[in-house]
Amino acid sequence: MLKSLGIYGVAAIMGLVLAGSALGQEAKKLGVVDDRGVAVEVPAKPQRIASVSYFATDAALALGVKPVATTYMVQGREPDFLAGHTKDMKQIGQRAQPNLELLAEAKPDVTIAIRRYTEGNATQYQKIAPYLAYNLELYSDSDRTITQLGTILGKPERAQELNAQFKKDIADFAAKAPKDVHPRFQVMWAGDAPWTFYSENMTAAILTALGGDNIAGHNPTPHIPDNFGLEMSLETMLEKDPEVIFVYDYGPDRPHENNPIWQMLSAVKNKRVYYVGDHWVEAHGPIAREMVLREAAHYLYPDTFPKPDITVEAAKFIPADLK
Repeated sequence: MLKSLGIYGVAAIMGLVLAGSALGQEAKKLGVVDDRGVAVEVPAKPQRIASVSYFATDAALALGVKPVATTYMVQGREPDFLAGHTKDMKQIGQRAQPNLELLAEAKPDVTIAIRRYTEGNATQYQKIAPYLAYNLELYSDSDRTITQLGTILGKPERAQELNAQFKKDIADFAAKAPKDVHPRFQVMWAGDAPWTFYSENMTAAILTALGGDNIAGHNPTPHIPDNFGLEMSLETMLEKDPEVIFVYDYGPDRPHENNPIWQMLSAVKNKRVYYVGDHWVEAHGPIAREMVLREAAHYLYPDTFPKPDITVEAAKFIPADLK
């Protein structure tokens, strides 16, 4: 029950509980239930945000709060979609292995993290600062979590605006896409048997909304937790023959390219394999998903949509006082 509620309490704002004084003074704490179903007390309107993943970095910037610390995807690689802001933040390690000592040095008011990377060390995180963990896998995770962070940061109206804007933008792009063209696509991690994402995945869902045809299809067992993709052999890839392939660019290791079948795929022959940036990997934030939308439209329909300048476009979603 708690997990389904997300954040609980007062009336219409995602159920927040405000712990104020009996005299009705401004609340100092918020009671929040994260995706673990754990109730966590966090400061009202925290200003020192630490992010384990780029999601909270992204969302906080769009909401007008600059985090004090963030993990990275690849050390030394500043993500274009965060418009250079991460250079001023304390780097606390790779997102799957954050350094808790560096996190403690940042003295955060709250740590916002991907659940799968941090739940095992929840006690240690909680000792440093209130710790919230989110799933961040499916399209359905995006609006919900942005709304929660907007409420926590005291910016609920801004969060609602961002969600409404994305809904409008994805509808506008879809309306402009060719109606009689449905490119077969695949979203994958590199590997000997590439991990391929179902249509419920955030980026795959955006591509599908634009009219693409995901060769992995929809999740056949949505009731199974954390089942958001499958290993797909290159033999199966050849049978399904995607016209456009999106590979999460995590580093130089690309074992799939060593398989002779790879060169037989239509996407490879036609040079429509795209090693996409960090925003595709962590697409749930308000900036990242807008950048994925723009790039996805171009890659699916290059004659209809121009290639976007990610740094320029991303900066439009960050309030001027943070620039």
